[in-house]
Amino acid sequence: GGAMEEEYDCVVLGTGLKECIVSGLLSVAGKKVLHMDRNSYYGGESASLTLNQLWERFRPGQEVPTNMGRNVDYNVDLVPKFMMADGKLVKTLVHTGVEKYMEFKAVDGCYTLKGAKIHRVPATGMEAATSPLMGFFEKRRARSFLIFVEDYDPKNPQTWQGYDLSRMTMRELYAKFSLADDTIEFLGHSVALHVNDSYMDQTALATVLKMKLYNDSINRFPDTRSPFIYPLYGLGELPQAFARLSAVYGGTYMLSKPDAQPVFDESGKVVGVSSEGETAKCKFVVGDPSYFPGKVKKVAQVVRAICIMNHPIPGTNDAHSVQVILPQNQVGRTNDIYLFCCSYAHNVAGKGKWIASISTTVETNNPQMELKPGLDLLGPLEHAFAYVSDVYEPTTDGSQDGCYISKGYDATTHFESTVDDALAMYERITGAPLDLEGLALGREQ
Repeated sequence: GGAMEEEYDCVVLGTGLKECIVSGLLSVAGKKVLHMDRNSYYGGESASLTLNQLWERFRPGQEVPTNMGRNVDYNVDLVPKFMMADGKLVKTLVHTGVEKYMEFKAVDGCYTLKGAKIHRVPATGMEAATSPLMGFFEKRRARSFLIFVEDYDPKNPQTWQGYDLSRMTMRELYAKFSLADDTIEFLGHSVALHVNDSYMDQTALATVLKMKLYNDSINRFPDTRSPFIYPLYGLGELPQAFARLSAVYGGTYMLSKPDAQPVFDESGKVVGVSSEGETAKCKFVVGDPSYFPGKVKKVAQVVRAICIMNHPIPGTNDAHSVQVILPQNQVGRTNDIYLFCCSYAHNVAGKGKWIASISTTVETNNPQMELKPGLDLLGPLEHAFAYVSDVYEPTTDGSQDGCYISKGYDATTHFESTVDDALAMYERITGAPLDLEGLALGREQ
Protein backbone atom coordinates (compact mmCIF):
# COMPACT_ATOMS: atom_id res chain seq x y z
CA GLY A 1 0.00 0.00 0.00
CA GLY A 2 1.14 3.49 -0.96
CA ALA A 3 0.42 4.97 2.47
CA MET A 4 2.91 2.67 4.21
CA GLU A 5 5.77 3.67 1.89
CA GLU A 6 5.60 7.36 2.79
CA GLU A 7 7.44 9.13 5.58
CA TYR A 8 5.52 10.75 8.41
CA ASP A 9 6.22 13.08 11.29
CA CYS A 10 4.18 10.78 13.48
CA VAL A 11 2.37 7.45 13.44
CA VAL A 12 -0.47 7.14 15.96
CA LEU A 13 -1.36 3.62 17.16
CA GLY A 14 -4.91 3.07 18.38
CA THR A 15 -8.02 5.20 17.83
CA GLY A 16 -8.98 5.63 21.48
CA LEU A 17 -10.21 9.01 22.73
CA LYS A 18 -6.76 10.20 23.83
CA GLU A 19 -5.00 9.08 20.66
CA CYS A 20 -7.60 10.87 18.53
CA ILE A 21 -7.20 14.11 20.50
CA VAL A 22 -3.39 14.07 20.17
CA SER A 23 -3.57 13.05 16.50
CA GLY A 24 -6.01 15.90 15.75
CA LEU A 25 -3.87 18.46 17.57
CA LEU A 26 -0.74 17.34 15.69
CA SER A 27 -2.54 17.50 12.32
CA VAL A 28 -3.76 21.02 13.04
CA ALA A 29 -0.19 21.96 14.08
CA GLY A 30 0.97 20.99 10.59
CA LYS A 31 2.40 17.54 11.30
CA LYS A 32 1.99 14.73 8.77
CA VAL A 33 0.18 11.93 10.62
CA LEU A 34 -0.60 8.28 9.85
CA HIS A 35 -3.19 6.88 12.26
CA MET A 36 -3.53 3.09 12.56
CA ASP A 37 -5.60 0.65 14.60
CA ARG A 38 -5.33 -3.14 14.91
CA ASN A 39 -9.14 -3.40 15.13
CA SER A 40 -11.69 -3.06 12.33
CA TYR A 41 -13.56 -0.41 14.37
CA TYR A 42 -12.70 2.93 15.96
CA GLY A 43 -12.18 3.56 19.66
CA GLY A 44 -9.95 0.76 21.00
CA GLU A 45 -10.70 0.30 24.70
CA SER A 46 -13.03 3.30 24.59
CA ALA A 47 -15.11 2.00 21.67
CA SER A 48 -18.85 2.47 21.27
CA LEU A 49 -20.87 -0.70 20.57
CA THR A 50 -24.14 -1.44 18.77
CA LEU A 51 -26.57 -3.91 20.33
CA ASN A 52 -25.21 -6.84 18.29
CA GLN A 53 -21.60 -5.91 19.12
CA LEU A 54 -22.54 -5.71 22.82
CA TRP A 55 -23.88 -9.28 22.71
CA GLU A 56 -20.91 -10.53 20.64
CA ARG A 57 -18.58 -9.14 23.27
CA PHE A 58 -20.34 -10.11 26.52
CA ARG A 59 -22.77 -12.90 25.48
CA PRO A 60 -21.01 -14.62 22.58
CA GLY A 61 -23.15 -17.20 20.82
CA GLN A 62 -26.37 -15.97 22.44
CA GLU A 63 -29.30 -14.51 20.52
CA VAL A 64 -29.95 -10.80 21.02
CA PRO A 65 -33.41 -10.48 22.64
CA THR A 66 -36.04 -9.17 20.22
CA ASN A 67 -37.61 -6.69 22.68
CA MET A 68 -34.61 -4.34 22.66
CA GLY A 69 -35.40 -2.26 19.58
CA ARG A 70 -33.16 -1.77 16.56
CA ASN A 71 -29.48 -2.71 16.59
CA VAL A 72 -28.40 0.60 15.02
CA ASP A 73 -30.17 2.66 17.68
CA TYR A 74 -27.56 1.56 20.23
CA ASN A 75 -24.24 3.34 20.74
CA VAL A 76 -23.05 1.96 24.05
CA ASP A 77 -19.77 3.46 25.28
CA LEU A 78 -17.38 1.04 26.99
CA VAL A 79 -15.76 3.98 28.81
CA PRO A 80 -18.53 6.58 29.04
CA LYS A 81 -17.52 10.08 30.13
CA PHE A 82 -19.44 13.34 30.15
CA MET A 83 -17.79 16.57 28.97
CA MET A 84 -17.59 19.76 31.01
CA ALA A 85 -19.41 22.37 28.88
CA ASP A 86 -16.62 24.91 29.43
CA GLY A 87 -13.82 22.40 30.03
CA LYS A 88 -10.54 21.70 28.26
CA LEU A 89 -11.89 18.91 26.04
CA VAL A 90 -14.57 21.17 24.56
CA LYS A 91 -11.99 23.94 24.08
CA THR A 92 -9.71 21.41 22.35
CA LEU A 93 -12.56 20.35 20.04
CA VAL A 94 -13.14 24.02 19.17
CA HIS A 95 -9.39 24.59 18.66
CA THR A 96 -9.20 21.71 16.16
CA GLY A 97 -12.55 22.50 14.53
CA VAL A 98 -13.79 18.99 15.22
CA GLU A 99 -16.93 20.21 16.99
CA LYS A 100 -18.36 21.12 13.56
CA TYR A 101 -18.80 17.39 12.89
CA MET A 102 -20.68 16.69 16.13
CA GLU A 103 -23.85 17.64 17.91
CA PHE A 104 -24.05 17.97 21.69
CA LYS A 105 -26.89 17.89 24.13
CA ALA A 106 -26.88 19.02 27.76
CA VAL A 107 -26.89 16.42 30.56
CA ASP A 108 -29.95 16.73 32.81
CA GLY A 109 -28.48 16.50 36.29
CA CYS A 110 -25.66 15.76 38.72
CA TYR A 111 -26.25 13.91 41.95
CA THR A 112 -24.27 12.84 44.97
CA LEU A 113 -24.91 10.17 47.58
CA LYS A 114 -25.46 10.84 51.29
CA GLY A 115 -26.49 7.97 53.49
CA ALA A 116 -28.42 5.76 51.09
CA LYS A 117 -30.16 8.61 49.26
CA ILE A 118 -29.12 10.60 46.21
CA HIS A 119 -29.38 14.39 46.15
CA ARG A 120 -28.82 16.95 43.42
CA VAL A 121 -25.36 18.52 43.76
CA PRO A 122 -25.78 22.13 44.89
CA ALA A 123 -23.19 24.08 42.91
CA THR A 124 -24.25 27.69 43.52
CA GLY A 125 -24.99 29.74 46.60
CA MET A 126 -28.65 29.78 45.61
CA GLU A 127 -28.85 25.98 45.31
CA ALA A 128 -27.02 25.51 48.61
CA ALA A 129 -29.68 27.58 50.37
CA THR A 130 -32.38 25.06 49.42
CA SER A 131 -30.41 21.78 49.39
CA PRO A 132 -31.68 18.97 51.64
CA LEU A 133 -28.06 17.76 51.91
CA MET A 134 -27.43 20.17 54.78
CA GLY A 135 -29.05 21.46 57.93
CA PHE A 136 -30.02 25.13 58.39
CA PHE A 137 -26.72 26.53 59.72
CA GLU A 138 -24.55 24.44 57.39
CA LYS A 139 -26.61 25.71 54.42
CA ARG A 140 -25.63 29.27 55.33
CA ARG A 141 -21.93 28.37 55.61
CA ALA A 142 -21.96 26.45 52.32
CA ARG A 143 -23.83 29.31 50.67
CA SER A 144 -21.23 31.89 51.69
CA PHE A 145 -18.41 29.58 50.56
CA LEU A 146 -20.01 28.99 47.13
CA ILE A 147 -20.69 32.72 46.69
CA PHE A 148 -17.00 33.33 47.46
CA VAL A 149 -16.09 30.81 44.73
CA GLU A 150 -18.53 32.35 42.23
CA ASP A 151 -17.18 35.86 42.83
CA TYR A 152 -13.49 34.88 43.04
CA ASP A 153 -11.34 36.31 40.25
CA PRO A 154 -7.64 35.31 40.35
CA LYS A 155 -6.77 38.62 38.63
CA ASN A 156 -8.69 40.86 41.04
CA PRO A 157 -7.47 40.84 44.69
CA GLN A 158 -10.64 42.71 45.75
CA THR A 159 -12.55 39.42 45.27
CA TRP A 160 -10.18 37.41 47.48
CA GLN A 161 -11.74 38.35 50.89
CA GLY A 162 -8.16 38.60 52.18
CA TYR A 163 -7.27 34.98 51.29
CA ASP A 164 -4.22 34.36 49.11
CA LEU A 165 -5.21 31.01 47.62
CA SER A 166 -1.74 30.31 46.23
CA ARG A 167 -0.32 30.40 49.76
CA MET A 168 -2.87 28.35 51.70
CA THR A 169 -4.10 24.75 51.44
CA MET A 170 -7.66 23.80 50.57
CA ARG A 171 -8.02 22.34 54.05
CA GLU A 172 -7.24 25.79 55.49
CA LEU A 173 -9.72 27.51 53.18
CA TYR A 174 -12.54 25.11 54.14
CA ALA A 175 -11.70 25.79 57.80
CA LYS A 176 -12.04 29.57 57.28
CA PHE A 177 -15.65 28.93 56.25
CA SER A 178 -16.17 26.35 59.06
CA LEU A 179 -17.53 23.76 56.62
CA ALA A 180 -18.59 20.32 57.93
CA ASP A 181 -16.91 17.12 56.68
CA ASP A 182 -19.99 16.02 54.69
CA THR A 183 -20.09 19.38 52.90
CA ILE A 184 -16.36 19.24 52.16
CA GLU A 185 -16.88 15.75 50.77
CA PHE A 186 -19.48 16.67 48.16
CA LEU A 187 -17.67 19.92 47.26
CA GLY A 188 -14.35 18.12 46.73
CA HIS A 189 -15.67 15.03 44.95
CA SER A 190 -18.88 16.13 43.23
CA VAL A 191 -18.11 19.78 42.39
CA ALA A 192 -14.30 19.99 42.08
CA LEU A 193 -14.40 16.35 40.83
CA HIS A 194 -11.27 15.28 42.73
CA VAL A 195 -10.78 11.51 42.75
CA ASN A 196 -9.37 11.40 46.30
CA ASP A 197 -8.57 13.74 49.19
CA SER A 198 -4.89 14.46 48.50
CA TYR A 199 -5.99 17.86 47.14
CA MET A 200 -6.80 18.97 50.71
CA ASP A 201 -3.14 19.60 51.46
CA GLN A 202 -2.33 21.22 48.11
CA THR A 203 -2.81 24.92 47.37
CA ALA A 204 -6.42 26.06 47.40
CA LEU A 205 -6.17 27.91 44.09
CA ALA A 206 -6.34 24.81 41.84
CA THR A 207 -9.46 23.48 43.60
CA VAL A 208 -11.27 26.81 43.62
CA LEU A 209 -10.60 27.09 39.87
CA LYS A 210 -12.02 23.56 39.40
CA MET A 211 -15.16 24.63 41.27
CA LYS A 212 -15.36 27.77 39.11
CA LEU A 213 -15.11 25.61 35.98
CA TYR A 214 -18.06 23.55 37.24
CA ASN A 215 -19.98 26.78 37.76
CA ASP A 216 -19.00 28.35 34.44
CA SER A 217 -20.00 25.14 32.69
CA ILE A 218 -23.48 25.21 34.25
CA ASN A 219 -23.86 28.81 33.11
CA ARG A 220 -22.45 28.11 29.64
CA PHE A 221 -25.85 27.39 28.10
CA PRO A 222 -29.22 28.76 29.19
CA ASP A 223 -31.61 26.51 31.16
CA THR A 224 -29.10 23.74 31.92
CA ARG A 225 -29.09 22.09 35.33
CA SER A 226 -25.69 20.41 35.03
CA PRO A 227 -22.21 21.39 33.85
CA PHE A 228 -21.99 18.48 31.42
CA ILE A 229 -22.74 17.92 27.76
CA TYR A 230 -22.60 14.71 25.76
CA PRO A 231 -22.54 14.04 22.01
CA LEU A 232 -25.66 12.73 20.32
CA TYR A 233 -24.89 9.11 19.34
CA GLY A 234 -22.31 8.84 22.15
CA LEU A 235 -18.53 9.11 22.32
CA GLY A 236 -18.05 6.90 19.24
CA GLU A 237 -18.65 10.12 17.32
CA LEU A 238 -15.32 11.57 18.54
CA PRO A 239 -12.86 9.23 16.76
CA GLN A 240 -14.94 9.45 13.58
CA ALA A 241 -15.04 13.25 13.72
CA PHE A 242 -11.26 13.30 14.25
CA ALA A 243 -10.81 10.96 11.29
CA ARG A 244 -12.74 13.43 9.10
CA LEU A 245 -10.64 16.28 10.46
CA SER A 246 -7.45 14.36 9.77
CA ALA A 247 -8.47 13.84 6.14
CA VAL A 248 -8.92 17.61 5.75
CA TYR A 249 -5.31 18.08 6.93
CA GLY A 250 -3.93 15.34 4.67
CA GLY A 251 -3.64 12.73 7.40
CA THR A 252 -4.32 9.04 6.74
CA TYR A 253 -6.39 6.57 8.82
CA MET A 254 -5.94 2.79 8.49
CA LEU A 255 -8.06 0.29 10.41
CA SER A 256 -7.71 -3.54 10.57
CA LYS A 257 -3.91 -3.65 11.02
CA PRO A 258 -3.75 -6.48 13.60
CA ASP A 259 0.05 -6.72 13.65
CA ALA A 260 0.88 -2.98 13.73
CA GLN A 261 3.86 -2.35 16.01
CA PRO A 262 6.64 0.19 16.54
CA VAL A 263 10.09 -0.47 15.02
CA PHE A 264 13.29 0.66 16.77
CA ASP A 265 16.90 1.32 15.71
CA GLU A 266 19.97 -0.12 17.54
CA SER A 267 19.92 2.73 20.07
CA GLY A 268 16.29 1.97 21.02
CA LYS A 269 14.78 5.01 19.33
CA VAL A 270 11.58 4.50 17.34
CA VAL A 271 12.03 4.86 13.57
CA GLY A 272 8.68 3.67 12.23
CA VAL A 273 5.72 1.31 12.49
CA SER A 274 5.50 -2.03 10.73
CA SER A 275 2.44 -3.90 9.54
CA GLU A 276 2.04 -6.79 7.09
CA GLY A 277 5.70 -6.72 6.14
CA GLU A 278 5.85 -2.98 5.41
CA THR A 279 7.29 -0.20 7.56
CA ALA A 280 6.07 3.40 7.58
CA LYS A 281 8.96 5.66 8.65
CA CYS A 282 8.35 8.39 11.21
CA LYS A 283 10.05 10.71 13.72
CA PHE A 284 7.95 9.64 16.71
CA VAL A 285 5.01 7.39 17.66
CA VAL A 286 1.94 8.08 19.81
CA GLY A 287 -0.26 5.28 21.11
CA ASP A 288 -2.17 3.49 23.84
CA PRO A 289 -0.39 1.09 26.23
CA SER A 290 -1.50 -2.06 24.35
CA TYR A 291 0.92 -1.27 21.49
CA PHE A 292 3.95 -0.92 23.83
CA PRO A 293 4.07 -4.05 26.03
CA GLY A 294 7.67 -3.42 27.19
CA LYS A 295 7.21 0.24 28.09
CA VAL A 296 4.19 0.20 30.41
CA LYS A 297 3.30 -1.02 33.89
CA LYS A 298 -0.06 -2.09 35.36
CA VAL A 299 -1.10 0.40 38.04
CA ALA A 300 -4.71 -0.51 38.80
CA GLN A 301 -7.86 -2.26 37.68
CA VAL A 302 -11.24 -0.70 36.96
CA VAL A 303 -14.48 -2.66 37.26
CA ARG A 304 -17.45 -1.50 35.18
CA ALA A 305 -21.03 -2.64 34.71
CA ILE A 306 -23.13 -1.64 31.71
CA CYS A 307 -26.83 -1.90 32.50
CA ILE A 308 -29.81 -1.63 30.17
CA MET A 309 -33.07 -0.45 31.78
CA ASN A 310 -36.52 0.56 30.58
CA HIS A 311 -36.86 3.40 33.10
CA PRO A 312 -34.86 6.35 34.47
CA ILE A 313 -32.89 6.08 37.72
CA PRO A 314 -35.34 6.50 40.65
CA GLY A 315 -35.00 9.83 42.47
CA THR A 316 -33.52 11.72 39.51
CA ASN A 317 -36.69 13.50 38.48
CA ASP A 318 -37.13 11.16 35.48
CA ALA A 319 -33.87 12.49 34.01
CA HIS A 320 -32.70 11.17 30.64
CA SER A 321 -29.03 11.74 31.50
CA VAL A 322 -27.30 12.04 34.87
CA GLN A 323 -24.02 11.61 36.67
CA VAL A 324 -24.10 10.33 40.24
CA ILE A 325 -20.93 10.32 42.34
CA LEU A 326 -20.90 8.05 45.38
CA PRO A 327 -18.14 9.56 47.55
CA GLN A 328 -15.69 7.05 49.08
CA ASN A 329 -16.66 7.66 52.71
CA GLN A 330 -20.39 7.26 52.04
CA VAL A 331 -19.79 3.74 50.73
CA GLY A 332 -16.91 2.76 53.06
CA ARG A 333 -14.26 2.67 50.34
CA THR A 334 -10.91 4.20 49.36
CA ASN A 335 -12.24 5.17 45.90
CA ASP A 336 -15.44 6.86 44.78
CA ILE A 337 -18.00 4.95 42.71
CA TYR A 338 -19.18 6.68 39.53
CA LEU A 339 -22.56 6.27 37.87
CA PHE A 340 -23.21 7.45 34.32
CA CYS A 341 -26.67 7.29 32.79
CA CYS A 342 -27.92 8.24 29.35
CA SER A 343 -30.96 7.31 27.27
CA TYR A 344 -32.57 7.22 23.85
CA ALA A 345 -32.79 11.04 24.15
CA HIS A 346 -29.05 11.15 23.33
CA ASN A 347 -29.52 8.47 20.62
CA VAL A 348 -27.47 5.88 22.52
CA ALA A 349 -30.20 3.27 23.03
CA GLY A 350 -33.47 1.97 21.60
CA LYS A 351 -36.67 3.92 22.20
CA GLY A 352 -37.69 3.85 25.86
CA LYS A 353 -34.34 2.44 27.02
CA TRP A 354 -31.75 3.85 29.44
CA ILE A 355 -28.09 2.82 29.63
CA ALA A 356 -26.44 3.08 33.04
CA SER A 357 -22.75 2.47 33.56
CA ILE A 358 -21.19 2.05 37.02
CA SER A 359 -17.43 2.13 37.56
CA THR A 360 -14.84 2.18 40.31
CA THR A 361 -11.22 1.32 41.02
CA VAL A 362 -10.89 -2.31 42.16
CA GLU A 363 -10.01 -2.69 45.86
CA THR A 364 -10.93 -6.34 46.64
CA ASN A 365 -10.85 -9.85 45.18
CA ASN A 366 -14.54 -9.58 44.34
CA PRO A 367 -14.71 -6.54 42.01
CA GLN A 368 -18.34 -6.95 40.92
CA MET A 369 -19.55 -6.77 44.53
CA GLU A 370 -17.82 -3.39 44.80
CA LEU A 371 -20.38 -1.95 42.36
CA LYS A 372 -23.33 -2.96 44.57
CA PRO A 373 -23.93 0.50 46.14
CA GLY A 374 -24.32 1.87 42.59
CA LEU A 375 -26.45 -1.03 41.34
CA ASP A 376 -28.75 -0.60 44.36
CA LEU A 377 -29.71 2.87 43.07
CA LEU A 378 -30.85 1.70 39.63
CA GLY A 379 -34.05 -0.26 40.21
CA PRO A 380 -34.93 -3.23 37.94
CA LEU A 381 -32.44 -4.07 35.15
CA GLU A 382 -33.20 -5.73 31.82
CA HIS A 383 -29.57 -6.72 31.19
CA ALA A 384 -26.22 -6.14 32.89
CA PHE A 385 -22.68 -6.77 31.65
CA ALA A 386 -19.80 -6.47 34.10
CA TYR A 387 -16.10 -6.53 33.24
CA VAL A 388 -12.70 -5.64 34.69
CA SER A 389 -10.02 -3.69 32.79
CA ASP A 390 -6.34 -3.44 33.64
CA VAL A 391 -5.07 0.16 33.72
CA TYR A 392 -1.54 0.69 32.40
CA GLU A 393 0.75 3.72 32.55
CA PRO A 394 3.92 4.36 30.55
CA THR A 395 7.28 3.85 32.28
CA THR A 396 8.98 6.28 29.84
CA ASP A 397 8.07 9.87 28.85
CA GLY A 398 9.03 9.66 25.17
CA SER A 399 12.03 11.99 25.34
CA GLN A 400 14.57 9.17 24.79
CA ASP A 401 12.74 6.59 22.66
CA GLY A 402 10.25 8.77 20.74
CA CYS A 403 7.25 6.79 22.11
CA TYR A 404 4.53 8.97 23.62
CA ILE A 405 2.18 6.59 25.40
CA SER A 406 -1.19 7.41 26.96
CA LYS A 407 -2.38 6.20 30.37
CA GLY A 408 -5.27 3.73 30.55
CA TYR A 409 -8.79 5.03 31.30
CA ASP A 410 -9.69 5.62 34.94
CA ALA A 411 -13.07 4.99 36.57
CA THR A 412 -14.32 8.59 36.37
CA THR A 413 -17.46 9.38 34.38
CA HIS A 414 -16.20 12.79 33.28
CA PHE A 415 -13.41 13.80 30.93
CA GLU A 416 -11.18 15.91 33.18
CA SER A 417 -8.33 13.41 33.78
CA THR A 418 -8.54 12.05 30.21
CA VAL A 419 -8.04 15.38 28.50
CA ASP A 420 -5.28 16.35 30.98
CA ASP A 421 -3.32 13.26 29.92
CA ALA A 422 -3.83 13.98 26.20
CA LEU A 423 -2.73 17.62 26.61
CA ALA A 424 0.29 16.54 28.69
CA MET A 425 1.30 14.16 25.87
CA TYR A 426 0.95 16.99 23.35
CA GLU A 427 3.16 19.21 25.51
CA ARG A 428 5.84 16.49 25.85
CA ILE A 429 5.86 16.08 22.06
CA THR A 430 5.92 19.76 21.05
CA GLY A 431 7.69 21.24 24.08
CA ALA A 432 4.95 23.83 24.64
CA PRO A 433 1.49 23.71 26.22
CA LEU A 434 -1.56 24.15 23.99
CA ASP A 435 -3.06 27.63 24.34
CA LEU A 436 -6.82 27.28 24.84
CA GLU A 437 -7.37 30.82 26.12
CA GLY A 438 -10.61 32.41 24.98
CA LEU A 439 -12.00 29.33 23.18
CA ALA A 440 -15.57 28.27 23.84
CA LEU A 441 -18.34 26.26 22.26
CA GLY A 442 -20.76 28.43 20.25
CA ARG A 443 -24.03 29.44 21.87
CA GLU A 444 -26.05 27.63 19.21
CA GLN A 445 -26.07 24.35 21.19
